[in-house]
Amino acid sequence: MNRTVGVVVPAYRPDPERLLSYVRSLDDQLTPELVRIELDDPRPKVLAHLRDAPEFVTVNAVADRRGKGAAITAGFESLASEVDVLAFADADGSTPADSFADVVAPVADGDASLSVGSRRHPRADVASHQTFARRRLGDGFAWLARRLLDVGLYDYQCGAKAIASDAWVEVRDHLYDPGFAWDIELIAVADALDYRVAEVPVRWEDRPGSTVSPVETTFRLARGLLLSRHRARIISEDRVHELLETTRTDRPTLVNRLTDSVEATEAD
Repeated sequence: MNRTVGVVVPAYRPDPERLLSYVRSLDDQLTPELVRIELDDPRPKVLAHLRDAPEFVTVNAVADRRGKGAAITAGFESLASEVDVLAFADADGSTPADSFADVVAPVADGDASLSVGSRRHPRADVASHQTFARRRLGDGFAWLARRLLDVGLYDYQCGAKAIASDAWVEVRDHLYDPGFAWDIELIAVADALDYRVAEVPVRWEDRPGSTVSPVETTFRLARGLLLSRHRARIISEDRVHELLETTRTDRPTLVNRLTDSVEATEAD
């Protein structure tokens, strides 16, 4: 790989031993310049375990639950000026480190600006599946996303992605969703800005103990999908969507909200 890499690991109620083991394996496979664990609503036992994190790891613990998208955005913002490639991986290690390295490679080698790991790709190696309900809901969401968005992928929500830091600087100004719909917003916006998107099949193993409610999350993802399509069409100067946008109340981007939150904390 020709570029420096920074990895963000968003975590909420993680298994600390598994997380540390995964971070060490990421170092073995990628040798990243920096790894940053964005830890939401930490428990004292988790923090105690993470004190044993390797020196190349920074742990940013936040008292409340920001959401996956907000946590990754905060991590990317902290690393963007330090590395050439920004990547994130789920804390449960569902995508093994060697497979995650395959996801990072297209961006690190300059072949793509955004690389998306894919569990649903025909060449993906799925060691163990999600429950039947989760799998069917995920399949249905991917099917709908392929029909609503201009970028056609097998999988939009896999927790393994990488983006060039210079692309992030432009994409970040169009991201709003703090939760699980952040992934699809990232993909839709990057594609609308004419960045090359690569989809990489991964080796993947479902991890039990998810804190995600499948039904509630699916409804949020559906809403996020529609909003992502809307924002992508605005970037593409679709006149209908531009007209619709004039009827919406302005609200700050995710980056601006995070900046305001930091400033408010410092003022206190």
